[in-house]
Amino acid sequence: MNRIALAVASIGLLGAALAPNARADEWNKKTILTVNEPLQVPNKVLPPGKYVMKLMDSPSNRHIVQIFNGDETQLQTTVLAIPNYRLQPTGKTQFGFWETPPGQPKALRAWFYPGDNFGQEFAYPKTESVAIAAAAKATVPTTYAQNESELTTARVGTVNETGQEAPMQEATMAEATPAPAPAPEAERAAPAPEPAPAPQELPKTASPLMMIALAGLLSLGVFSMLRLARS
Repeated sequence: MNRIALAVASIGLLGAALAPNARADEWNKKTILTVNEPLQVPNKVLPPGKYVMKLMDSPSNRHIVQIFNGDETQLQTTVLAIPNYRLQPTGKTQFGFWETPPGQPKALRAWFYPGDNFGQEFAYPKTESVAIAAAAKATVPTTYAQNESELTTARVGTVNETGQEAPMQEATMAEATPAPAPAPEAERAAPAPEPAPAPQELPKTASPLMMIALAGLLSLGVFSMLRLARS
């Protein structure tokens, strides 16, 4: 089993390092946990004890995590996170861990609240993320915030095992709009009909001389009848 597999397998070993008892409303995801051995989180190593994790009350950024002592009288650290999606939500709190060098505390990687299809993956400061990436042989999120006031607008990047930085590739729900399918043959527009040719003049069927001759004969007939009537 390689190092990355060990880190993934440790998600299920909650009883060894953490004994969380999830209590929260749906807004701040408040979770009470008990740490049985030192645990590394961004900017802090938590000694054994009881702690409270919840989302900061910020409608503009739902990925800022606050960690308090057990009775919530003292803020231990504030962490900038990024969404970490999972295919199958579960009915209990789950945690993921980064592998760290021997003798160092486990590093908390992600926190999944019961029933959610995504969790909070923690972004570590540059020096901490470089050390974790080198030990885990993986890419680790890192934040460029210098203090808590910058968390809501801070950039988040990644650091690989060689210390090389890269911008965070943000997931997006928008997909490219597919090109419309071609219309069926019956629905395609038919080509415009060609204009009908202009009507041609009908050919003449008789000469006007024939009509004049008939009119003359008729006149002679009428004239002859009138002369007979007078004689």
